[in-house]
Amino acid sequence: MPTTARAVVIGGGVIGCSILYHLAKLGWSDVVLLERDELTSGSTWHAAANIHGLHDSTNVSRIQHYTMNLYKELEQETGQGCGVFQPGSLYLAQTEAREHQLRLQAAKAKLYGMNFHEISIAEARELHPLVNFDGIRCVMYEPDGGNVDPSGVTQAYAAGARQRGAQIHRFTPVTGTVAQPDGSWIVQTPRGDIHTEWVVNAAGLWGREVAALAGLQLPLQPTEHQYFVTETIPEIAAMDRRLPSVSDRDGEYYLRQEGKGLLVGAYERDMQFWAEDGTPLDFAHDLFPDDLDRIEENMMNAIERVPAVGEAGIKRVINGPMIWSPDANVLFGPVPELHNYFCCNGIIPGFSQSGGMGLLAAQWIIEGETQYDMFGWDVARFDAWAGKAFTKARVADQYAHRFAIHFPNEERSAGRPARTRPVYDMQRDRRAVFGLNAGWEHPLWFADMPGATETNGFTRQNWWEPVGAECRMLRDRAGIIDISNFAKYICKGPGAEDWLNAVYANTMPRAVGRSCLTPLISKRGGIAGDFTVTRTEEDTFWIIGSGMAERYHKRFFKQVPLPDGTTFESQTSAICGFNVAGPASRDLLQRLTNTSLATADFPFMRSRTIELAGVEVLALRVSFTGDLGWELHCKADDQMTLYAALLDAGQQFGAGPVGSRALMSLRIEKGYGSWSREYSPEYWPQEVGLDRLCKLDKDFLNKEAAVRVLRYPARERLVILELDADDVNRSNAEATGGEPIFKDGKGIGRVTSGTYGYTVDQSLALGFVRDAGPGDVVEVMVLGQPHKATILAAPPFDPEGRRLRA
Repeated sequence: MPTTARAVVIGGGVIGCSILYHLAKLGWSDVVLLERDELTSGSTWHAAANIHGLHDSTNVSRIQHYTMNLYKELEQETGQGCGVFQPGSLYLAQTEAREHQLRLQAAKAKLYGMNFHEISIAEARELHPLVNFDGIRCVMYEPDGGNVDPSGVTQAYAAGARQRGAQIHRFTPVTGTVAQPDGSWIVQTPRGDIHTEWVVNAAGLWGREVAALAGLQLPLQPTEHQYFVTETIPEIAAMDRRLPSVSDRDGEYYLRQEGKGLLVGAYERDMQFWAEDGTPLDFAHDLFPDDLDRIEENMMNAIERVPAVGEAGIKRVINGPMIWSPDANVLFGPVPELHNYFCCNGIIPGFSQSGGMGLLAAQWIIEGETQYDMFGWDVARFDAWAGKAFTKARVADQYAHRFAIHFPNEERSAGRPARTRPVYDMQRDRRAVFGLNAGWEHPLWFADMPGATETNGFTRQNWWEPVGAECRMLRDRAGIIDISNFAKYICKGPGAEDWLNAVYANTMPRAVGRSCLTPLISKRGGIAGDFTVTRTEEDTFWIIGSGMAERYHKRFFKQVPLPDGTTFESQTSAICGFNVAGPASRDLLQRLTNTSLATADFPFMRSRTIELAGVEVLALRVSFTGDLGWELHCKADDQMTLYAALLDAGQQFGAGPVGSRALMSLRIEKGYGSWSREYSPEYWPQEVGLDRLCKLDKDFLNKEAAVRVLRYPARERLVILELDADDVNRSNAEATGGEPIFKDGKGIGRVTSGTYGYTVDQSLALGFVRDAGPGDVVEVMVLGQPHKATILAAPPFDPEGRRLRA
């Protein structure tokens, strides 16, 4: 066994072997995989191993298509069979909502050149004569869908990795991972230690235990999962072809051919946790006792849809473990608090994603960044707030609702509240309906009746009118928005200005009380974040960014060493804030302070520490609403006092609380982008209008990448669109994000944010397009159906910024 390696991959399941293969494929041959037992031990060997391409996330769809295409290449490259069967997959819609979801996916498939399209019931019956199509509203067909052999795929990755020089050591458990002062690691095993640059935790069911060796606690929880295989079905035995798989998610089961019978699996409501206190170290190729009673309802749904299932005997039952994260997505990427420790844990559709997951992991480790923005997978999306109770509650919800539609704007209640601010009860008393942001509860909207709960769907829901009332109140008078979930930092010391200039692309404010907007540039030259930086004292700066990206941004901040005597600390938990905005906001706030808020004394993009209703606040004259307004930041202990004073003063002006749903509408009316939607590592500065904030006369993090991409013309541009009112009224739905944009039948872009602009009376969307500009009429595929839209030359609200600067 070697004593050194560039990377050590821990775990010999399909994901660990894929990562090893792709590391070698991208040029790192000096890599090692350690497996405590035999390859495929744990979850891999007993997986149903279905493969499919389409996903609600476009980037996940890209990854899954890469994976599906890779398997046959692997067979040719290695000579190891992957057991690839691709008879196609049928996707059934029993409900209107499922039909909307499938039609939207079909529109995305057309945009990205993926093979997924609608077929008639007659065509579907021809493809799968055993299915009863009664009650089916529409059928989509994915010709490349199917399944693979779990062991074959894993061995093919292993063979391909070995051919490129990688080493695999079975029966070699890892007993320790010890961080070294230079950022490298010692991986300890009974067979000797390996000194390595990178540790990759791909330990599957033992991901928690391996993480604990490095002092990490990962939010993971295993469950039991069952599927069964029938005896031979005569109709299948008589066929000279393989039947397509059936995705009947409204029926809450999956079904495909296995041998001459059928395989049926289910995610039942009566789910069972396993190994809550740790996965047994002696567990390997083991299964649990059958418990088909738990999935009886799912089985009956399958029998109703495919009667042959009920007529055949059961040949075998597989009841094995799976390990889940709180949102059923992988925990992926370098741990921000550690150096060169990479996680890839909690994978559910492993055989649909293994290839793409391995490729992106290798890109991140070797090149410093993935080609796609995968924040939805990033391990940094969770932090210490996602503890054991939260994780169990969310996993139970995710498992039991595995096939439920995740609607736009949907907020699930399981495991909440995890973190609350002091004013939580005050907001709840005012009938706030809450959402989750980085673990924090924050108001989405305020209901107009006691006990209201939010409905979900693709069309306009019960919050549509109340949110409109909040928007109009703010634009006509004033509104009070809780912005405590923004990430907040203080950089202080003699080197603060130099350090911030070395991190951010814009030049830091030189005068006390001045603010600037600045992008953070990613490794490939895209937008890793957008921040507001304010100089509050000669050697002190206040920084505000995306709250949900706070842990993500740690990776960037730690790349630039802090000068001696200079500190950079998060204040997100210690500081709360409100944005008071609207034409009456100045008069409202002036009632609470002796500091002049007149434009001459307190102009736009200026800041000052003031006393407001007896509370010391940092007041910044900015507003994400695009209206006249101030951000007010105070100590958490003072939040209740400040909120009560603002609400009391607001009554005199007809002003009140406003939630984040209204803020979304208001910022889109103004054409403001938002991180993770319009600002992403995939988008270049010139494509989102932030190139003017990249000051190339100074050095900053990833400047070389910025210089490189800024040499090129924009590949596409961020635009604002107005959707046709008749089309919107007919569908009763807005664009929400992800909808393809077509022009003259050709795909030219996609929506990143969408909502109704209540105060401009327009259905609006932000999105990226190519080969189109202001005045052009395009089609936005809302609910998968074309909605006419016009690209606007300017945002419809206050395009010249007069109210903002009033």
